[in-house]
Amino acid sequence: MAAAESNLPAHIRARGDLEAGDRAVSYPPAPAPLAVGAYDNHAHLEFADGDNPMDYREHLDMAGSVGVLGVIQVGTDVETSRWSAQLAHTEPRVLAAVAIHPNEAPVLHQAGELDAALGVIDELAGLPRVVAVGETGLDFFRTPPELHDAQKDAFRAHIEIAKKHGIALQIHDRDAHDAVVGVLLEVGAPERTVFHCFSGDAALAEVLAEHGWYASFAGTVSFKNSDGLRDALRAMPRSQILIETDTPFLTPIPYRGRPNSPYMIPYTLRSMAETLEMDENLLAAQLTDNTTDVYGRFDDHPPTQLGSVLRGR
Repeated sequence: MAAAESNLPAHIRARGDLEAGDRAVSYPPAPAPLAVGAYDNHAHLEFADGDNPMDYREHLDMAGSVGVLGVIQVGTDVETSRWSAQLAHTEPRVLAAVAIHPNEAPVLHQAGELDAALGVIDELAGLPRVVAVGETGLDFFRTPPELHDAQKDAFRAHIEIAKKHGIALQIHDRDAHDAVVGVLLEVGAPERTVFHCFSGDAALAEVLAEHGWYASFAGTVSFKNSDGLRDALRAMPRSQILIETDTPFLTPIPYRGRPNSPYMIPYTLRSMAETLEMDENLLAAQLTDNTTDVYGRFDDHPPTQLGSVLRGR
């Protein structure tokens, strides 16, 4: 399933489409298994990455072999959101999140296609194994200032979809902390709001703690230059922390720069346990409880008959 193959399904993405550089690198070795299982709260299994790309079954099988109990598969546009919902419908180890990524939303807005795309996301969000709207939010790193208002409008629309369906919100926040918090306070955050790949400091963590929002930590919390993230982790109530890979990105130490996968969760979890001076088994149990608080138990979301929205009509 190499990215260069022709006739790939519409949902497949190549990491090279987003990042420059040679991706002909190998997946890291598997870590020692967790004694107490945990979940990957955010992954993009549609990406073909590395010199021997894995399909979703390989990712999930390897994850299960090291104690990763399940994965939240996250869409970023209509195609990947539809595929995420489809995968969750047929794969018991997966639940889905659906959204238009904040960098994609202004492009669709300019093309006059955003409302139609949001309509599809709204329909997908009503399916029983879709448990979050995400990733949505604000990205002031890639989106120029003249498109910030369009991005904010799309963020508000996603928030309303999450509240309409009573499901969680997964936020992408890059160089936009104050603006993201401002929009959440302006329109009212969903009951379960998650800052995916939390990138703030202890001050932002205190804001999340105050409002009952969750911080999901990725491999970045293990990086040598991430003292601010580790301060934020210490500042968060333990009942409001989650863990993720953001596969195929943000591979934890000691394999930073190589392809990521849900089976890498134990590396990040052990780094977090060290930061918190906490037994890794107790932390894993806490993270699992937090995950089910946000999304419910994976087996509590039985699939129903496929709707036309999954077939692309």
